[in-house]
Amino acid sequence: MINLLIISMAAGLLAGLLYCEKNKLQAAKLTVKTALSTLFILTISIQSRPVPTYFLFLLAGMLFCLGGDVFLALPHSGMFLRGLVSFLVGHVFYVIAFGRTAGTNQWTLIGLTISLIASGAVYLWLRPHLGSMKIAVICYMVVISAMAVGAWSMLGADHLRLSGRMLACGGALSFYVSDVFVARQRFVKSEFFNRLIGLPLYYGGQFMLAFSVGLIG
Repeated sequence: MINLLIISMAAGLLAGLLYCEKNKLQAAKLTVKTALSTLFILTISIQSRPVPTYFLFLLAGMLFCLGGDVFLALPHSGMFLRGLVSFLVGHVFYVIAFGRTAGTNQWTLIGLTISLIASGAVYLWLRPHLGSMKIAVICYMVVISAMAVGAWSMLGADHLRLSGRMLACGGALSFYVSDVFVARQRFVKSEFFNRLIGLPLYYGGQFMLAFSVGLIG
């Protein structure tokens, strides 16, 4: 019941956030986005913890993602880079969470192959638009690609419950795709379409990861 209530609240806040993005309501956007991101912190905190280290590393990652969300919602110069660093650290914690929980298995190589192809294609698409941000973006893409590989490893970890590992994999990959739209917004074309697709993917991914904590063991 509590999880259904959380999903309903998240859907309402997400709708409000998209409205704020569409109508460029900057102050309201910061408030709604902070509330929505805080909600996935609350969600992971109230789940059962059959694998405590998985919970702890995911929670640490989500706290950095919350910081990244706040930075990206601020209009001041330099906030994008700060947000990028916050999310990068968050992804590192996700990589550790997946690696310690799933290890390597038959899906790791599959995930590595898919991630290399996908990330290579994304970088070639972005490269003409990056300017001085090339190194920062490369570093970020390496880390988020490692997270995607870890997500595939979670899917293949047969010692874990199927529902939990499917949520973990789906959540991480949704997060990965959402970052493509963040990059498109920042470097290629700024338009509401990026938010319309990217924000539901991002928050859907974070909530799937949060719910996976209670279903993984």
